Amino acid sequence: MRPVLIAALSLGLAGPFLAGPALANWADTLAAAKGQTVYWNAWGGDARTNAFIAWVGQQTEAKYGVKVKQVKLTSTADAVTRVISEKAAGNDSDGSVDLIWINGANFLSMKEQGLLYGPFATDLPNAGYVDLGPQSSASVDFTVPVEGYESAWRLARFVFTYDSARTPEPPRSMAAFVDWAAANPGRMTHPSVSDFMGATFLKQALIELAPDPSVLQQPATDESFAATTAPLWAWYDALRPNLWRSGKSFPENQSVLQQMLNDGEVDFGISFDPASAAGAIAEGLLPETARVFVPEGGSIGNISFVAIPYNAANREGAEVVANFLLDPATQARQQNIEVLGSFSVLDPATLNPDQAALFAALPSSPALPSLEALGPTLLEPHASWMTRLTAAWAERYTK
Repeated sequence: MRPVLIAALSLGLAGPFLAGPALANWADTLAAAKGQTVYWNAWGGDARTNAFIAWVGQQTEAKYGVKVKQVKLTSTADAVTRVISEKAAGNDSDGSVDLIWINGANFLSMKEQGLLYGPFATDLPNAGYVDLGPQSSASVDFTVPVEGYESAWRLARFVFTYDSARTPEPPRSMAAFVDWAAANPGRMTHPSVSDFMGATFLKQALIELAPDPSVLQQPATDESFAATTAPLWAWYDALRPNLWRSGKSFPENQSVLQQMLNDGEVDFGISFDPASAAGAIAEGLLPETARVFVPEGGSIGNISFVAIPYNAANREGAEVVANFLLDPATQARQQNIEVLGSFSVLDPATLNPDQAALFAALPSSPALPSLEALGPTLLEPHASWMTRLTAAWAERYTK
């Protein structure tokens, strides 16, 4: 059996945590949501995630009369820009974005500009299953307080995917990739840094190489950015010549890199899904010897959230979908390596025996790491670091 890998959130549409007026208000939400179509703007680069979102739509339509249409994004910033444009045009109530998969810099941008509806997350029936303490992972997004303006739905940990038969001794630190690439030129790369996963590859190295990683939890300044990234650029300058195509071009995104790994063109993929190798084996894309690893000092972890723009045309339906994502049965399906394999955000202490049994019964795999094997979770830097990092990389290496 797969161990219960759950870490902080919730249950059914009229869950046990609402009573009196709150329950009545949720009944009103359900009534208003019936017949709505929620346009969920979500990154579309992963087939398993897309299939899961389609399943969510099937379930919410059958149970609550709420349809879901995924607007597949290559960048979350595209949806943010759309909401900004609608606000500039005076469209404050009939927006085209009802729900958005978001975190980090995009959440900070929308929150600062008053582009989010809320607070709503703390009022969902399933919010009682969530650890919403002030320092919990569901309450802070890249150091930015959530304050109820987004609701968690899946956990993520940065991992490398590889074939242990082909690469029996992968590098165990970001620094060690320099020597490995020199000995195996052209056998590794990363997604374009304009892609979130490419930027995360750099952030993982930044945290490991920073003279004082605690600085990364504060907004970046010109001075702190220059001093903290100096070791990163020295590392990358040594690594780049031995990357695939000499570091002069990069796969567009994580999915393209994964296909390159599947085809044997490179030796490492990267993912925010510790079950990525197990899932690829199950789909026949990688051999039974595929595994994941993280650097010895741990890897970046975060939570994926959903938020509702301030002008969403189908706000009630969006709330219903956000709440359904926190149902234990939904979270157990999401964590199933044969479906999606993303770690749940539920707090196991809140589950009753039947709910806990859903997780205990999940299938396992030799390619699925334990939480202990993943090591420490490294905190995401403040969102301002990612913005500066991607711009600086582009200035240095694409001009």
